[in-house]
Amino acid sequence: MRFCFCGLLVGSALPFAQLIAAPPPAPPPAPPDADSGPQLPGYSGMVDRSINPCDDFYKYACGTWLKNNPIPPDRSRWARFDELQERNETILRAILEKDAGQPDSGSAIDRKIGTFYGACVDVATVDRKGLEPLQPEFDRIRAIHDLPSLSAEVARLQRMGVDAVFSTGSGQDFKDATKVIANLDQGGLGLPERDYYFKTDPTSVDLREKYVKHVARMFELMGEPAEKAAADAATVMKMETQLAKASMDVTSRRDPANVYHPMTPEKVAALAPAFDWKLFLPAVHAEGQSINVAAPDFFTGMGAMLNRLSFDDWKTYLTWHLLHAEARLLPTKFVDENFNFYAKTLTGQKEQQPRWKRCVRLTDSDLGEALGQAYVQQTFGSEGKARTLKIVNDIEAAMQQDLETVDWMTPQTRKLALEKLHAVANKIGYPDKWRDYSKVEVLPGDLVGNDERATEFEFDRQMAKIGKPVDKTEWGMTPPTVNAYYDPQMNNINFPAGILQPPFYTASSDFATNYGAVGAVVGHELTHGFDDQGRQFDAAGNFTDWWQPEDAKAYETRAKCIEDEYGNFQVAPDVKENGKLTEGENIADNGGLRLAYAAFTKLMAGDKLTDVDGYTPQQRFFLGFAGMWCTNDTPQARRLQAATNPHSLSEFRVNGTLVNMPEFAQAWSCKVGQPMAPKTNCRVW
Repeated sequence: MRFCFCGLLVGSALPFAQLIAAPPPAPPPAPPDADSGPQLPGYSGMVDRSINPCDDFYKYACGTWLKNNPIPPDRSRWARFDELQERNETILRAILEKDAGQPDSGSAIDRKIGTFYGACVDVATVDRKGLEPLQPEFDRIRAIHDLPSLSAEVARLQRMGVDAVFSTGSGQDFKDATKVIANLDQGGLGLPERDYYFKTDPTSVDLREKYVKHVARMFELMGEPAEKAAADAATVMKMETQLAKASMDVTSRRDPANVYHPMTPEKVAALAPAFDWKLFLPAVHAEGQSINVAAPDFFTGMGAMLNRLSFDDWKTYLTWHLLHAEARLLPTKFVDENFNFYAKTLTGQKEQQPRWKRCVRLTDSDLGEALGQAYVQQTFGSEGKARTLKIVNDIEAAMQQDLETVDWMTPQTRKLALEKLHAVANKIGYPDKWRDYSKVEVLPGDLVGNDERATEFEFDRQMAKIGKPVDKTEWGMTPPTVNAYYDPQMNNINFPAGILQPPFYTASSDFATNYGAVGAVVGHELTHGFDDQGRQFDAAGNFTDWWQPEDAKAYETRAKCIEDEYGNFQVAPDVKENGKLTEGENIADNGGLRLAYAAFTKLMAGDKLTDVDGYTPQQRFFLGFAGMWCTNDTPQARRLQAATNPHSLSEFRVNGTLVNMPEFAQAWSCKVGQPMAPKTNCRVW
């Protein structure tokens, strides 16, 4: 498994149910000029001056924006990140509409992404075909009659991208980051996380009831009588609950030691002897003598289920997960029902997004580096890399100074920490070598087939890495993505071109605002190398304890302060943030902003910056940071994020970070004891 894929916004995108159904799109508007300065409102039009910044800086910095930017009906949240995503999708739409309209011209890449997108927006063909594209797979499921045929079908479904029973993949060995090995992990659930199956509060009980009704409704849409559909939905819930019971909770999975269990194929088979591993492992290309089993107890539980449940139960379960995985690609009635539960019920979203948006995202998901080439040409270019690299170098210099001067670290650990920092690789904008999709067959009018072939291509590509040298040039996000990430085993920080745009970075803006925004993003990702998870990996990306005991204890004491602080933030009347789940991201937010401020202060030295809009350079820095996080969420989305997302809600990412920075209180003349200037604060880095 790829552990601690530490992104700025991982898990906070729109729900996985979002993808298809709406009338044909209108002609796209012309994309904005990426080099014409800020395309989105600046902080001066976002603040609410009726709020005292020392009482609640988030509401001060974002108050007017929050009032003027209600959640659109086709969203469960609306944030500055979504504004930028909307801008990027408009650019991508223009590219795809052009290519789809000229299927016989342009490059091979242009024709491929244009044909893929064209098949996606062709609602009439999708509706006319019905379930026909999936019929061969439904037939294979119905033909299951013994454990080998069940094991073979699980392998087949996983290669198609169906989360059937458990998950399979590849990744660097935790203990030897130069090696790629196979990974087996828990999976097979239809609700977002294992605890959704067991919570007893009224909201959770009601959600489970609605989920069962949704599953039954989907079976009915397949043509099953209502009584049989209800019975099948009950079977699905029974089986998923058993899988959930065997699963590890999301907080426990944050500890690398809890998800690293290398085994031989023979030991894997001993966990669940009834499953035909000799058939399954070659079928998914999981060859090799070392397989990491992230959650051994899950596979023991799964093995027990194989012994006590009938094949009819397993066929019902697999039919559901195939239908669930492909619902977004199916006729309108399936898409609508899928939306009704996974978006409307689960996140509070009122309307589906236009089909063109969902098709842009599907194209980016399946053929991202093909689509990303045209995006980069229009928005970023080589000069964008140079501009961003300057900021990255400044932030890394600030981190070096911090490591050299931190007063709680012994010389032995400090030396290794600096070695790790100096080994960090920086990837900016887009890959140096683009992915080759020539083996992916894309056909007009074949939405399900195109997605299936692209998914199998990517699955096989990932599994083909086993036993081969690690490719450290590879990216885990596509160029248009509005996000960033740190990879602890690669020991690199990655900033797609999609986030290096206004309002997070604007070439014409003053550097106070830029360093408060994109500088904090860079610092956030760099700090992930030294958060509660990242610190457990060394400069080479190996999972090893390189800390002196006294340093580890000092670190854990400081991290516990962060955990407790954020664990007291109220998400809803009956829900608080999970301080342990969000610990790493909160450490990265706090450390990242400190690094950005240190780099900004050093850059400002010797330059007499003037006030702008009545704000000092230091105040503009903090406005640039806070303004990046302005967000309106539905109550349902807030609950979902608190339960599943390692990132805190936006207001806590702002206020929770700033109360720990005396420099903020000084910049805004806050007096000790005011809400934004407490007497004590937390600090790790």
